[in-house]
Amino acid sequence: MAAVIAQIPRSGLLVAVVAALLAGWIGSQMVRRRLPLGRAVRTVSTVALVGILVTVVLQLSRFDSRVDFAIPEMGMPEQMVEGGETRIPMAPDGHFWLRAKVNGVSAAFMIDTGATLTAVSDGVASRAGLEPRRGGIPIRLNTANGTISAQITSIDELRFGSVAARGLDAVMAPNLGETNVIGMNLLSRLKSWRVEENVLILVPNNPQPAAEAETGSY
Repeated sequence: MAAVIAQIPRSGLLVAVVAALLAGWIGSQMVRRRLPLGRAVRTVSTVALVGILVTVVLQLSRFDSRVDFAIPEMGMPEQMVEGGETRIPMAPDGHFWLRAKVNGVSAAFMIDTGATLTAVSDGVASRAGLEPRRGGIPIRLNTANGTISAQITSIDELRFGSVAARGLDAVMAPNLGETNVIGMNLLSRLKSWRVEENVLILVPNNPQPAAEAETGSY
């Protein structure tokens, strides 16, 4: 609860929730005292809370490729992953690493099938011009250094090997560390992905000639 309260000044959505709840309480007190406009204030509060709930549901739906919604007016573009088959050999540390370009900025990424969302370090986010989504829901991430607060952003283009992801949701936070992660919100939008003989094979939905991603331990 303390962590959520601390995030209120940073999240327009949480500010709107607090304001709507406060307006609802004021409206109820006005109705109880039979003051004019009490019902109107309470109704506006209810409508606002419903709108906020719809916004949260729409944003959460983007974590699952089966129910993804694209609403550009709310800063939620369509998430697309396309290109050709790309093979990524396993690095000596047992992970799959590659070098990708985030809005044209080169950065090392680790592919993590246990991560729901793609994550970008604060330094890469700054160089790539990524901004927190207005009205974005607050995200809490469990990391090796404990639970941290992160913000949602949209990557115009994330490109590696023969794969290009556009409009992809990602999380960023100053205390996320230097490791960038490609999560399941990208992998689930591929036609398939598999591991064969210590090589991760990514296959988009519109196959083109295969390519080797720039890989290695970073």
